[in-house]
Amino acid sequence: MIKIGMMIGDRYEILEKIGTGGMSDVYKGKDHKLNRFVAIKVLKQEFSENENFVSKFRIEAQAAAGLMHPNIVNVYDVGEESGIYYIVMELVEGITLKKYIEKKARLSYKEAVSIAIQVSMGIEAAHNNHIIHRDIKPQNIIISKDGKVKVTDFGIAKAATSNTITSNVMGSVHYTSPEQARGGYSDEKSDIYSLGITMFEMLTGRVPFNGETTVAIAIKHIQEEMPSPKEYVPEIPNSVESIVFKCCQKSPDRRYQSMQELVTDLKQSLINPDEDFVVVNDPDLDGGTRMLSDDDMSRIKHRSGYQGGREYEEEEEPMRLLSDTAALYEDEDEEPEDEDEYDYDPKMERVTTILAVAAGVVICIIIIILALQIFGDREEKGESNSPVNTEETPEEVVMPIVTGKNVEEASKSLTDLGLLVKVNYEESENVEEDEVISADVSVGSTLKVGSTVTLTVSSGTSGIEVPPVVGLTREEAESQLTSAGFLVNVTESNSDTVEKDSVISQTPESGKAPRGTVITIEVSLGQGRVSVPNLMGKSEEEAISLLVEAKLDIGDVSYVYSDEVAEGLVCYQSYSEGSYVDPNTAVDLRVSQGKEAATYRYSASIGAPTADEAPDYVAGTEVNIRLEADDGKVLADTNTSSFPWSGNFYGLSSSAGTITITYTVTTEGTTTTDPETGETTSTPGGTEERSFTRRVEFTRDDT
Repeated sequence: MIKIGMMIGDRYEILEKIGTGGMSDVYKGKDHKLNRFVAIKVLKQEFSENENFVSKFRIEAQAAAGLMHPNIVNVYDVGEESGIYYIVMELVEGITLKKYIEKKARLSYKEAVSIAIQVSMGIEAAHNNHIIHRDIKPQNIIISKDGKVKVTDFGIAKAATSNTITSNVMGSVHYTSPEQARGGYSDEKSDIYSLGITMFEMLTGRVPFNGETTVAIAIKHIQEEMPSPKEYVPEIPNSVESIVFKCCQKSPDRRYQSMQELVTDLKQSLINPDEDFVVVNDPDLDGGTRMLSDDDMSRIKHRSGYQGGREYEEEEEPMRLLSDTAALYEDEDEEPEDEDEYDYDPKMERVTTILAVAAGVVICIIIIILALQIFGDREEKGESNSPVNTEETPEEVVMPIVTGKNVEEASKSLTDLGLLVKVNYEESENVEEDEVISADVSVGSTLKVGSTVTLTVSSGTSGIEVPPVVGLTREEAESQLTSAGFLVNVTESNSDTVEKDSVISQTPESGKAPRGTVITIEVSLGQGRVSVPNLMGKSEEEAISLLVEAKLDIGDVSYVYSDEVAEGLVCYQSYSEGSYVDPNTAVDLRVSQGKEAATYRYSASIGAPTADEAPDYVAGTEVNIRLEADDGKVLADTNTSSFPWSGNFYGLSSSAGTITITYTVTTEGTTTTDPETGETTSTPGGTEERSFTRRVEFTRDDT
């Protein structure tokens, strides 16, 4: 059982619960080894007891842990402790794309395309590592507070869909591809279909296929033509509509064959939104609308856990890593029927329709009754529907009632107010285990945000006496506490009075606590140890100033290219922020030079002057060729009379240049006579230089 404050994996401290899903609970935690906050997904008990599922879960989660990409919620660690299976992943502060769409009703095509490009790049990275997502939907896409788009759930969906853990509903049915709905083989192009449905929802604020039951929706994915998003939002550009249509073709062979192809068209749609550049292969027999056979209908109903007219309920929890849909189908090895054998069964369609209508009527009646009861109760209690202004964070808060609440619930209510929580356990025969007995702050008192509230929590009647370890060495303290059945969390701080590696304090100090409780001990670092400041993102001058203030030396300072950190800012420090080191320790820095500049090459093949360029040029005449890049660098300055003239140039910093060709023209002498005097004047012949220019484009070295 997970408890607030406990330590798992000897490094991850559980701080608070931040979400829950169909298969897991989500906790905010702290990685004490790397000194960073993380999100920890803990598998629920009913799934932890399924050995087949756990085996698949671990394999797929470990594969996902190998993915590192800016558009993926990265998985850091996978582990198991005392029957608790968990995944440690990147903690992203933000909201799901589903919530973002609901908040804005629908997105502009530019915003939708920009988000789709980032999602595609994340999925492409997974596909390049042979990992298929299988559950792309807005609930699995997170938009962080700084605007970055990240995809979560990689590799985990396969663990769910490849086991016989059934769900009451297909939680992802609105986004499932036709081949997944049939129970057939799914590959990278299944993710492309689901992304197309997600794009449709971003553009229109709705999903293309809906129905009363999951089966009805799955059938529509297989049978019905995709509606045009322009039916709902006419101003959507033609190219964007065509991209959505190509993503959502019934036949996988007619969709984009890779995420790279999709990204190319998405980028083109931002530049030329109304051009017709999206190419779809000629329709074939597999791409048309299909009617379902009796076997297909039976398979879909059986594998979706279909029962009469069960209502579809979509789960939309934020920060999800594990798919809420445990399985779309049970028989993973069953081969799909040949599509040519499908035919339409009117009787089955009528039965499905009648059941769906009946279920809908019953559900509507239940909803109306519940709504009357809920709103009636609220009116009696005088509850207000007025929105709460959350724009300003209060500096002071009022202490709520926590006595009698579960310690997790009480801790969350306090942390939500911006307060810190400290827990002490006390044996009690009258108060149930894990229930708050009292707090050191009275109800209604005013507290500053960041203040600490100490809760006294019941350990029941089976608590263990916490041994006093203050003054002992770290090893002795850990040995005594672990032998007594407790987990140990170690913090470190400087002390002028306590010897290095000896315990300064412990929490809780005494009394009884349940077995497995985390006991935090503060260990002395001795005198003079200093904390390393955060230098990341600081200018070189500011970083050096911070090191000097912290009584640390400046180590090697090097300059590197970085795509992530702006030029002139620190992108690496050899000791992490918050770690304690001896004074005058040298800290190495790396300073960003910004993105590496592109270089170009040019293979010249310069032809002779044309009649349009030089009407008076005589073939065979020697000319001067001067090739100058746009940055002023002269690449060639030579004379020649034979063409074409060739040359190869590399490592150029400009993307284009100018060719200047200068040639000599011989003029004939002339004689003129003055009509009045009869005097003649002769002008001798001679030569003169003439020139013209040509513009040339260079080629990038990385193409």
